[in-house]
Amino acid sequence: MSFSHAVKEELARKFGKVRHCQLAELAAILSACECKDKHFLVVKTDKEIVAGKLYDLLVKCFDSHPEISVRKKRYTIAITDFKLVKRIKQAIKFEYYEEPVSGLLLQSSCCKRAFLRGMFMCSGSVSDPNKSYHLEFVSGNYKKTNQLLELLETFSIDAKIVKRKYSEVVYIKEGRQIVDLLNVMEAPVALMEYENVRIRREINGKINRQVNCDTANILKSVSAAQSQIHDINLISQTIGLESLPRELKETAKFRLENPEMPLKELGELMNPKVGKSGINHRLRKLKLIASQIKTEEELYDYKKNDN
Repeated sequence: MSFSHAVKEELARKFGKVRHCQLAELAAILSACECKDKHFLVVKTDKEIVAGKLYDLLVKCFDSHPEISVRKKRYTIAITDFKLVKRIKQAIKFEYYEEPVSGLLLQSSCCKRAFLRGMFMCSGSVSDPNKSYHLEFVSGNYKKTNQLLELLETFSIDAKIVKRKYSEVVYIKEGRQIVDLLNVMEAPVALMEYENVRIRREINGKINRQVNCDTANILKSVSAAQSQIHDINLISQTIGLESLPRELKETAKFRLENPEMPLKELGELMNPKVGKSGINHRLRKLKLIASQIKTEEELYDYKKNDN
């Protein structure tokens, strides 16, 4: 079972405690699904879980037991009793399928939660947090899209919009915000699973970044040490280490003997001990002497070839 389907199964078991919340969720399902409402109510969906939730809501709110038929894995819920259809439309302020749900149904926070729950079951999806952070709703038109955005904003959830073929998609790509929305829709089991994965990924990411940083620093230190040893060997083979001042000769000697030792520890070998900055200063002096030797050798070779 996908994570998205698991979330919807959890939401399918959640019902508002009072009728007005149940009506808000019912309105969301009718708004999001393919719905024909000329003289009777016919709702079509390819999601068994949505058909079941719609049936349960109609039973709870109107004591109605609508007909359900299945053809080619597509579910049709039909209410043909004209008086009942009229009662349902009046209760959920349902006029035109293309229009967003009436704001009168969404005045309370609990009703907004129920509405988002119904919308997600019908038109939403969420990726497996082990793979990526992405949650989306597919909306039929810009009016419904704007209503959805406004509702999400009331819970401080910052969603974005992108057009996809003939639909508009409201999406969230920030893990913390997806956790917040799962909380809003009252899916605690999914929330805990998502949050555990999110925290684990965040910790692993920090560890990987630290390891990469440490590795880069080690490589940088190794490269610097190799360069220092190369400079010292050049001095030794040309003018000799004995020609150096005592502190530079001492530094060169200990660096050759301890090619991988950090500067701080290298300084502790000196007599008297020298700090990291002091050792760094001495090594820069050795580098400068080596550079002067290279320059003189290049100048000598140039003059030799010129003659």
